[in-house]
Amino acid sequence: MVTCNYLLLSLLVGTIAVFAPASLANQFDPFAASEANTNSSTLEFLAEAREVPSGEAFHVLMKMTHPPGWHSYFVNPGYVGTSLKPNWDLPPGFQAERVGWPIPHIGTTAGKKTYGYEPTVSHLFRITPPAGLPAGTQMKIAASPRWQICDEANCRPEPGIGAPETVSVVTITVGPALNLVTANTQAFADARAMLPATLPPELKVQAVATADAVTLILSPADAVADSTVHFYDYDQVLDAQSEPNVTRNEEEVRWSLSPNKNSDTPLGNKISGILTIGEKGYEVNASFGDREDEHVSFGKLLTILGGMFLGGMILNLMPCVFPVIGIKIMSFVQQAGEDRRKILNHGVIYAAGVILSFWVLSGLLLALRENTIGNGGQEVTWGYQLQNPWVLWGLMLVMFALAMNMFGIFEIGASATSVGGNLTRKQGAAGSFFSGVLATVVATPCSAPFLGVAIGLAFNLPPLLFLLAFTVMALGLAFPYVLLSAFPKLVERLPRPGPWMESFKQAMAFLLFGTTGFLLWSFLSLKEVGLPKMLPIVLGLTMIGIACWIYGRWCVVSRTKSTRIIGYLLALAFAAMGALYSKPPAEGLRWETWSPEAVEEAIANGRPVYVDFTATWCATCQVNKSRAYNGKVQALFSNYNVLALKADYTNYDSRISTVLAELKRRAVPVNALYRPGKPEPVLTKELFGSTYMANFIEEHLGTQE
Repeated sequence: MVTCNYLLLSLLVGTIAVFAPASLANQFDPFAASEANTNSSTLEFLAEAREVPSGEAFHVLMKMTHPPGWHSYFVNPGYVGTSLKPNWDLPPGFQAERVGWPIPHIGTTAGKKTYGYEPTVSHLFRITPPAGLPAGTQMKIAASPRWQICDEANCRPEPGIGAPETVSVVTITVGPALNLVTANTQAFADARAMLPATLPPELKVQAVATADAVTLILSPADAVADSTVHFYDYDQVLDAQSEPNVTRNEEEVRWSLSPNKNSDTPLGNKISGILTIGEKGYEVNASFGDREDEHVSFGKLLTILGGMFLGGMILNLMPCVFPVIGIKIMSFVQQAGEDRRKILNHGVIYAAGVILSFWVLSGLLLALRENTIGNGGQEVTWGYQLQNPWVLWGLMLVMFALAMNMFGIFEIGASATSVGGNLTRKQGAAGSFFSGVLATVVATPCSAPFLGVAIGLAFNLPPLLFLLAFTVMALGLAFPYVLLSAFPKLVERLPRPGPWMESFKQAMAFLLFGTTGFLLWSFLSLKEVGLPKMLPIVLGLTMIGIACWIYGRWCVVSRTKSTRIIGYLLALAFAAMGALYSKPPAEGLRWETWSPEAVEEAIANGRPVYVDFTATWCATCQVNKSRAYNGKVQALFSNYNVLALKADYTNYDSRISTVLAELKRRAVPVNALYRPGKPEPVLTKELFGSTYMANFIEEHLGTQE
């Protein structure tokens, strides 16, 4: 025992020195470090007519030609990006409207899919003047268009950063008849050819939505001759980064894509966009029909129900439940005497309690899935909770601890078994019913592998089949009680609890270890976490495993009081360190809003200023933010009292444009460090990680003059 205490004390002392995980920032630059192309797009602003009758609408277009390898954006950029904004300056009473968006194509920026146009695109607009303008009136149509272009590694707004405001003007005269500009006829014909056509009458489009996908059903199948089908929605409610699923049969073609979980626009009751079939594009405005869940064949339904029933049966083999079965049946016999009918009634009432409990559980899950309760618009599926890093982290730790428990590293569940024993003391039909309710509760801590699979199988079923699936699982859990109530003599044939149950429990632990691995992978896949966080997470899980081992080995009643106290302290210490190491990372740097005045004030007070000139449409900016500002960098910002300012260029800001021009940069990202007493700021490279940023700060602020 003395040796044991020395070992525990050594472990306790060893926990005082906690090493910090090494930085895993990856400095590999996936974008070539070549100098950005300085060519700019060209813009032509054309009118279709030189004269129009009073009050008659006419068309103008903006034709953009981009540098090789650069593209502009569709109204839905697919990832980040800003499409053309005309910024009209019209005479009073005039109205301008877009005729339609040209058909886009799929491109890439920073490895992300984008929807846009290259090398040329024409945007067509309809101008409607007020009625009653006198003949000879000169109608001056002016615009200051702005847009954004990107190549694989860079993005920039146009006209370029620092460029003077560009105003495009066309003048149309009110005349007796329509007089077209012949030289522009071909340009307008080309612009109209870029627009989507109306759907042919023989092609029908139906839109349906599930929790996991939005599907367009195109029928008949022979009206979709080309297998290359894509849909570009206008409102960015679909996830452009996921791969569409296209299936075809003799009757129809189905195109499905995952919804965009990060969209600020709710899915609503309809979807609009451009459907492309081969080289042709069609305007689509489709209302969603009733929620269409995945079609379930009779064979597949039988497989699911069979699996649910078997899962319910297996729950009875859990150590929390199995020892109670025989005791409970004998309780039924004692209450009913030798009346087999009364014994069976107790078993059926017990089963009713189990079934009712499962109905409550499944009804709650169904209400969440169908948005009957909770926040409107939420999509509750088996993967819903995996979008929140804290929920995912908690599930991972719980599953890991349960796996350790089922593997025998430590023991919990004695209280559950005692609850089972208490059930035997309930009397009458009410007691049997309540026993069934409590049995479901008792089974829950032991059922994680099977309930998880059950929910995964059942969640995409229609509501009635969803409830049926859980009812069948409840029947599986209740079946042994009903069977043994009908034939009490079979209790004598039940296998006796013994070592086989421990082996079975340990085998089930591997399912939970596998679930923990899946949750770890999902946790690392979140953009808030990422692969660089893997080492501390694995170390954290290791410490929690050590805590479970210490608890199971030295915190049991067979140990002395002093040993248990040290064991509890060690278990708590390792569990706390494991939780701290593995928890989701902090938010990162705290940014304040940039302004020239804020920079001047900070510099005047002797404070360094770091300015991130960024934009939501800048893919490289987002990559930098995701990997450059780890805990070490944040500590350096704090140590050197650096003021972090964000200059958001998502929408055009002439002040930002002027500063960037002074810095001789034409595109964001631009990151500048202003130092007191230094006339010029120092700039970072375009793409960087945390190691570069830490070195950058230390190099330029490490010595105080």
